[in-house]
Amino acid sequence: MKQYLYIGIFLIACHIQAQQSDFSHIDFRKADSLALAHKDADLYDLQELTNNLISGLTTDVERFRAIYFWVCTNIENDYSLYLKNKRKRQRFQSDSLKTQNWNSQLKKDVFRKLIKHKKTICTGYAYMVQELATLANIPCEIVHGYGKTSTNLISETDTPNHTWNAVKLENKWYLCDPTWASGIQNPETATFMFQYNDGYFLTNPTLFAINHYPQDTKWLLLDDKVPTFNEFLEAPIVYGNAYKSLETHNEPKMFHNTIKKYETIGFSYTLKKPVSNNSIRLLIDNGSSNRQITPKNIQITDQNLTMEHQFNSTGFYDVHLMMDEKYISTYTFEVKR
Repeated sequence: MKQYLYIGIFLIACHIQAQQSDFSHIDFRKADSLALAHKDADLYDLQELTNNLISGLTTDVERFRAIYFWVCTNIENDYSLYLKNKRKRQRFQSDSLKTQNWNSQLKKDVFRKLIKHKKTICTGYAYMVQELATLANIPCEIVHGYGKTSTNLISETDTPNHTWNAVKLENKWYLCDPTWASGIQNPETATFMFQYNDGYFLTNPTLFAINHYPQDTKWLLLDDKVPTFNEFLEAPIVYGNAYKSLETHNEPKMFHNTIKKYETIGFSYTLKKPVSNNSIRLLIDNGSSNRQITPKNIQITDQNLTMEHQFNSTGFYDVHLMMDEKYISTYTFEVKR
């Protein structure tokens, strides 16, 4: 009986998309300041850390915010371990026994480094958020699946490569990604720089689904227009700055596009906050040169941004949407006669 009740509650909660704007009336500065006040705390007594982080906070969303913000600003992304794990999984992809043995060894390495050095990969981030939330009596789940970035594209044969969290606040489930929110990696130097991105906190599920695909699709938190795995693979590339600027990404739906010369291409987005028309550019690269242009017919109405572009020459083009000189999304266009 409890199982059926849970399923019913889950479906009702998912019916309306859960996102950070649900809590626009909440001031998170107190929660963030508590997290910053305990910046040097270690991980040897998680109950004490949790108590310190949630002290004096009156709502679950503030408590969770303090926990999440602390994890994102104190746990370092272990890029070397990430690369090692990626190599091992590719190497053992066709050998289930070796994969199982590696996963067992990886789990030990992840938690040893997490507790001792406050360094980890996505699994450790998601575990820490869940553990601290659970100690604060906030329902929180670890979600395993696929994460797609400009430097880590996914194919149909790949195994799950990413982990994030779902948290239940005021009877609704929300999504967040503490790994990608924590900062940025430099692949050339294998170094990490803390740079908190608030866009991955209680993100709109529609935007989240463009580069996150869970093994269990209920954690898409989309009750209609649920994308297939193939649609996920074909979706555009979106960057961390998209999470800062966009509520949803609407058009184009696909990364690779084939069009005819002079055909009008439509771009459509829902903004988190107003932007200036002058800040919007398309960077177009044909393989030998690139140029920035102002799109045609830019319209911003009620946070909805639309614009258009036409190619006057055949060829293959990389097209990057930029706002304030920052990359938002990328597409390719093959232009035929």
